[in-house]
Amino acid sequence: MTRIGKEEWFYRVKDRYRKGSRIQKSRILDELQDLYGIHRKAAIRLLSPQKRGRKLEGKKRGPKSKYDNPVFLKALRLIWKETDYMSSKLLHSAMEEWIPFVEQHRGSFDVETKRLLNTISSATIDRKLKPYKGKCLGGTKPGSLLRTEIPIQGNQFNRSVPGFIEADTVAHCGNSLAGQFIWSLTMTDICTGWTECRAVWHKAAQGVVDQVKDVEAHLPFKMLGFDCDNGSEFLNNYLLAYFSEKCRIYNVDFAFTRSRPYHKNDNAHVEQKNWTHPRRLFGRDRLDLFELVEPINDMYKNEFSLVRNHFFPTFKLKGKIRVNSRYRRVYEEPKTPYQRVLESEHVSQEKKEELIEIHNSLDPIAFKEQIQHKIKAIYRRYKAVNMKPPSYLAA
Repeated sequence: MTRIGKEEWFYRVKDRYRKGSRIQKSRILDELQDLYGIHRKAAIRLLSPQKRGRKLEGKKRGPKSKYDNPVFLKALRLIWKETDYMSSKLLHSAMEEWIPFVEQHRGSFDVETKRLLNTISSATIDRKLKPYKGKCLGGTKPGSLLRTEIPIQGNQFNRSVPGFIEADTVAHCGNSLAGQFIWSLTMTDICTGWTECRAVWHKAAQGVVDQVKDVEAHLPFKMLGFDCDNGSEFLNNYLLAYFSEKCRIYNVDFAFTRSRPYHKNDNAHVEQKNWTHPRRLFGRDRLDLFELVEPINDMYKNEFSLVRNHFFPTFKLKGKIRVNSRYRRVYEEPKTPYQRVLESEHVSQEKKEELIEIHNSLDPIAFKEQIQHKIKAIYRRYKAVNMKPPSYLAA
């Protein structure tokens, strides 16, 4: 039989197969096997009404996932939202501590939902939240006068001891660096991840020194070192004189270092915090009103500092493993900066007890609501320049 004759016979017999009884279908399959010499299952697939290459529709085999319950998924998304959309591993680490506060402010979960929230893995969190995930200017003016006096940071910092700080500034300049505007000073402890932010008007040298002093007074440990980029807000006589005087009065060794020019990754810890802290609050809006410095600092040093340092876990690099030509990073279990301070043997027991007392009095969701209220108030004061609040603050 020719190829055309076979195709004509196939289409003719396909209609008979679809309308035939079970016995008739069996005879057609026997005939097709004899004619083509193909396997019986292949013959069934050829004659079936589904289109070739299309998967058969129907329920997924196996037991239904216990995490597909709509009530559970709603609770998971609610906690994810309240934690500012943490990554799955960070959310898994923070889940147990956040559940009581979410229940207090947003309503209680049933027993089964709470059990699932406490037992779900980070990989499952990733899969369940995947459908809900949404698919610059540089402002470092070189400060060259003191480069010979301030050494480049090599291995001077002991990363296992709290107190060695990385610092950087973020420009709230909008689309232009022209004129005067507010900058955010970000300071991060390398060992614990403890981060403080302060607002500075036009990153004036004296203003930066004043805010560095204020941050130092709020840290739960002594500042032992200060590493910054090569910007003029840091490489100046004001800051150098302050750290020199600190060494003379307290008779301590203090490491004031800078990163290599054009190597942003030298300050990787604080560079990452620039996004998770100031940029998450104010985006890339322009804030060029001097009167906003005080209310921004009020928010930074109170609600924002307490929430981020006590309730938001962070990753910490444990080491690197070479695999063929690549390196694989290994991280410690995510912990909050507060937890790392409590675990450190270099922080006094008195300070730890003070931190525990503060922590037990905090309510992260109430503080987050106060932060939103203060940001809206800041933008209301800036209404003169027609600055609209970010979309995530819309009521």
